[in-house]
Amino acid sequence: MTTLRFAPSPTGHLHVGNLRTAITNWLYARQSGGQFLLRLDDTDTERSRAEYADAIRRDLAWLGMAADDEVRQSDRTALYEAAFDRLLSAGRIYPAYETPEELDVRRKVLLSRGKPPIYDRAALSLTDEERAALEAEGRRPHWRFRLDDTPIEWSDLIRGPSHLDPAAVSDPVVRRADGTFLYMLPSVVDDIDMGVTHVVRGEDHVTNSGVQVQMFEALGTAPPTFAHQSLLVDQEGGKLSKRLGSLSARQLREQGIEPLALLAYLARLGTSQPVESVADSQALIDSFAFDAFGRAPARFGEDELAQLNAKIVHGLPYEAVSDRLPEAMTAEAWAIIRPNLERLADAADWWSMINSAPVVELSEDDAAYAEAAAESLAAIDGDELWGPLVADLKSRTGRKGRALFQPLRLALTGQQHGPEMAGILALIGKDEALRRLRAAAGQ
Repeated sequence: MTTLRFAPSPTGHLHVGNLRTAITNWLYARQSGGQFLLRLDDTDTERSRAEYADAIRRDLAWLGMAADDEVRQSDRTALYEAAFDRLLSAGRIYPAYETPEELDVRRKVLLSRGKPPIYDRAALSLTDEERAALEAEGRRPHWRFRLDDTPIEWSDLIRGPSHLDPAAVSDPVVRRADGTFLYMLPSVVDDIDMGVTHVVRGEDHVTNSGVQVQMFEALGTAPPTFAHQSLLVDQEGGKLSKRLGSLSARQLREQGIEPLALLAYLARLGTSQPVESVADSQALIDSFAFDAFGRAPARFGEDELAQLNAKIVHGLPYEAVSDRLPEAMTAEAWAIIRPNLERLADAADWWSMINSAPVVELSEDDAAYAEAAAESLAAIDGDELWGPLVADLKSRTGRKGRALFQPLRLALTGQQHGPEMAGILALIGKDEALRRLRAAAGQ
């Protein structure tokens, strides 16, 4: 079975970069009839928080992407220990005793000589006596995975044929001196244990993937299929890192962004497919394709998201939103107000306008016009109000265009712009409209 995983660290709220990765994994899992798993990488005990884990689950559920199953790395230490022991016995893991300060000095020396700052494997030349002496000094080793010199190659679903020269990177540290594991090895162990078939993540993990190919092979398992997305940037091509706090799922939800709008936007961002309004997530699932992703950075635009959000709102049926609308707001009112909304929450303002008389001050000419409008409206007999009203006023006053319509809108709603007045007047009703026109006329 096709199995994909989303593996955030519960050290903060999910931002748009995380969400895009989650969405891509979820779309392919659903399209292929597979599983979408959540793995909480919570081994950073100082920064991981239960409330952030809860927020991650809540954000995924809000997007309609609840995971099929969930694991936490903090519960899986025994698996990592067993894999560590296997690799140690096979000679693929070795202890190294350099302090962070010593390693930093070595990196700086190599850089000053114009050489890549790659670890020189000095620890491999230590004798048993030298290691014992270092430990007698109180040093505790960190542990590195020894890369072999076999060229690392894989076929990436987005980047195409990919490779990594093992000689161009340092043997990665897999375990700290305090015994805690770093990201690289536990991630591989989890993917093996969870049966992950596809690893989809950002292109900043390309080197990690190359290194992990050898880890999979050293543990006797074929690596999964990889796909590396280009990273998100702002509209000017700059990093989004300074804006991530305001671009979290929580903040966007509070700003009135619909889950379907965010889903549709991030699903198509950075692809050759159009960012467009969709009726539901199934349209995104059906059209998903890895070969649609480009290699260029994907430009995230808040204005573009807001515009898409408005289009999504315009297409929402009453049944889908009735529980989020003001009390007593009808399907008829929703149909009239909906085309003018940017956010669903704005419906409350328009509903209030319909149910509350505005306080307006018109010019002397417009006040007289409002009085004439009240006379015309009072004479209308029938359910259709707006058409007969403006036709009579045009005939009586000679007004047309903005001069004909704008004072009426202002007198009836207190607003310069808004939904079509034919529908608004029908919602306000003839009696209330007469009161508002007469009040605007100073009567």
